[in-house]
Amino acid sequence: MLEKSDLLGQFNPANHPDFVLIEKQSSDETKHYLRKEVAHAWERMHHKANEDGVELFIVSSTRNFERQKQIWDNKWLGRSLTQNVNLAQSGMSDFEKAETILKYSAMPGTSRHHWGTDIDINSVEEDFFETEEGEKLYLWLLNNAQTFGFFQPYTMKSKNRSTGYEEEPWHWSYAPLSDVFLKDYLSSISYQDIHGFEGSQTAKQLLVIENFVCGIHRFSS
Repeated sequence: MLEKSDLLGQFNPANHPDFVLIEKQSSDETKHYLRKEVAHAWERMHHKANEDGVELFIVSSTRNFERQKQIWDNKWLGRSLTQNVNLAQSGMSDFEKAETILKYSAMPGTSRHHWGTDIDINSVEEDFFETEEGEKLYLWLLNNAQTFGFFQPYTMKSKNRSTGYEEEPWHWSYAPLSDVFLKDYLSSISYQDIHGFEGSQTAKQLLVIENFVCGIHRFSS
């Protein structure tokens, strides 16, 4: 079973023995770390995409608790806009602010990006995936990613996925590990473990474990 600290993102991937730095040619200018098995699968997928004339690169990978807290708190405090809204000046209740952020961003301690198994590919902007390049890339992933162990956890909302974040065509997860880590999370993490950031008291009200951690297209029981 994965350590609770790993499940909650309470570590530095640069110093973690199970993580490696991703090669620059398959990522943007930021340093990206993944678990070793995930990194090997990614490199194979990246190579195959290149052969097929599709350029893949990572724009977000492992995010620890502190990085996720920075993203979350910046939105909560209005340092960055959320769906073009300054939440600090919105007059929303804490519940409403958390609900708004949760459309696309996870609460610290609940993100799949903590696990070193999940990546955001090429762009995190919806508009990109409506361009010719974005559509080509997404179609390639739909047709090929599963061969390398990756799946899209946040598909379009439907009867198969009625809760959780909005659709994210950029977010792909390495199932051989993330399926296991999800089970570990559900067996060892409780709402008492989710704290230390703005609005954390809303986690249980919003059932973030049931509705967001579990709100994926694929769930192996």
